[in-house]
Amino acid sequence: ALDVRARKINEEMKIAAARAIAELAKESVPEIVNLAYNESNLQFGRDYIIPKPFDPRLIVKVATAVAKAAMESGVARQPIKDWKGYQESLLSRLGRDDKFIRLAQEKATKNPKRVVLAEGDELKTLKAAQIAVDEGIAQPILLGRRKKIERLIQENGLEDISHLPVIDPHDEGERSEAYAKMLFQKRQRKGITLYDARKLMRDRNYYGVAMTEMGDADAFISGTTRRYSEVIKPIFKILGPTDKKKRVAGMYIMLTKRGPMFFADTTVIPNPSVDDIVSITRMVADAVRRINLVPKVALLGYSNFGSNHGDRGSDVMREATAILHRENPELIVDGELQANFALDQSLLKENFPFSTLVDRKVNCLVFPNLAAGNIADKLLQSFEAAEALGPFLLGLDKPAHILQMGASVREIVNMITLASVDAQTR
Repeated sequence: ALDVRARKINEEMKIAAARAIAELAKESVPEIVNLAYNESNLQFGRDYIIPKPFDPRLIVKVATAVAKAAMESGVARQPIKDWKGYQESLLSRLGRDDKFIRLAQEKATKNPKRVVLAEGDELKTLKAAQIAVDEGIAQPILLGRRKKIERLIQENGLEDISHLPVIDPHDEGERSEAYAKMLFQKRQRKGITLYDARKLMRDRNYYGVAMTEMGDADAFISGTTRRYSEVIKPIFKILGPTDKKKRVAGMYIMLTKRGPMFFADTTVIPNPSVDDIVSITRMVADAVRRINLVPKVALLGYSNFGSNHGDRGSDVMREATAILHRENPELIVDGELQANFALDQSLLKENFPFSTLVDRKVNCLVFPNLAAGNIADKLLQSFEAAEALGPFLLGLDKPAHILQMGASVREIVNMITLASVDAQTR
């Protein structure tokens, strides 16, 4: 009412608010609301007839309805012309920096892709699939035990996704055999027999990756219930890198108050060489460009621009920077740099005014080794300074991404969104 400078609150505005609240009560409840009220599955019914006050959707749904009613009933003195922009401003008032995810969701809805979910018989995965369908960000494919999935859908009021394709690798015959032959063809000189391949195709991770490789799905996601090492094996064995001469790397997207930050390599290469760092930097930059952001990359170390010689990590980052400046002059990158100089523009400008990162807000951090990158992202998560998405695997032939064990519904939805966008941009 205040946003449109309404002269008064009339009956039309009250009715609009009531209807918006009523409609919202019947929609799937976000996981953040369940967590806030220590519930597992709030849904419209005897115990839930109006949305909870902490539901972040209220500000957009109700305020928009009231503003429109004020305009239509002639009491608004400052009409809203850009409704999309208005709703963005409402979301920003919540104090959450999720513009990056909202932009990704918008992009995903333009051409939603088939995303195969290896843990399809987990309740959190099913809830995420429902949101993905409701928002139109992807076409989920569920892998798991059919009867369990049907029971969870019925018990938790998820009938809206009862139409989704459900595949149990144990029940598949002809297609599973085709996938096994494909795996055997790829790995027959690396210790896998046809019998082994057939047996592995009963594993949902192998089966889901094979679906992606064979074009029956556009992207693969797993990891909420399995260890990272178990999930990444089938990805490496079946998909492999886009460029056979190069390596795959891992990247976390950290949603922070300063915007999205991209950390690499955090999961794959323990002690990268100069060539590895150059390759990782290029892959991160490509991934960031694909989601319509300009990559500004700092190659991190514990010294600044040659202040320490003889340390392998510093020497590697310095040599990699020289190669990137020479071979990729269009890329905004510099190093080796300590993290505080990379992230504090005034500090960088005062001490190293020659740096190509001066007056550029760094959004990509490349770490000198796996330990440093992994420790950094885990510390930020533990201090609740950032929400982590990933790890994303860079350099693969097809989109395949791994969730952190125990990922929330929100994190699964975000991963589905970014996997769909990844598949689009290829």
